[in-house]
Amino acid sequence: MYENGYKKLQDSLIDVIAEEQAKLGYMKEPIRLYYPLSSLHHFFESEGDAEAMQESLGGFPEATKEIFGEVQVSHKGDRFCFFLSEHATEYVHEHRDENAFIFALVQLLTKHGTTLDEVKELFRSQTSECAMEPMDNGEFDLMIRFVDSEDPYYYCFKDEGCHIIYHRFLPEDYADFGF
Repeated sequence: MYENGYKKLQDSLIDVIAEEQAKLGYMKEPIRLYYPLSSLHHFFESEGDAEAMQESLGGFPEATKEIFGEVQVSHKGDRFCFFLSEHATEYVHEHRDENAFIFALVQLLTKHGTTLDEVKELFRSQTSECAMEPMDNGEFDLMIRFVDSEDPYYYCFKDEGCHIIYHRFLPEDYADFGF
């Protein structure tokens, strides 16, 4: 249970760091990333309170030391903080080719006048098939996800007129929102 949960959490942390680097650029520095207890429950396929999760995460720093360097895990209530050393940001920067799609997406969305049709075309240009669903919930206009791909995320887009914003969710977190 822990090994699989640790791997899912590690992959998620790497993806979040890559996304941040795509948006803000690379800096070799420590980083703090925050997760709600509900997301961690999805990684570990578990239930329980924050104290039980803190205990479950006890071996995570050692299990990920080679990739992240020093890791500290703490929480306040149901909000968990993962403090990762500069080794983590450097690791992701050096392996950025593995996350090329997120860099292309961020680059597209930073261009003035980008349309949802251009976003759809970027997804269609990838090697994996994608599913697209219009959304009409006030939060987002379009959800796109890859089918049978290593990219597990549901990408949700909102056209705000002058620019497009997005958020990506793991399938379980997406389901929690009830979109």
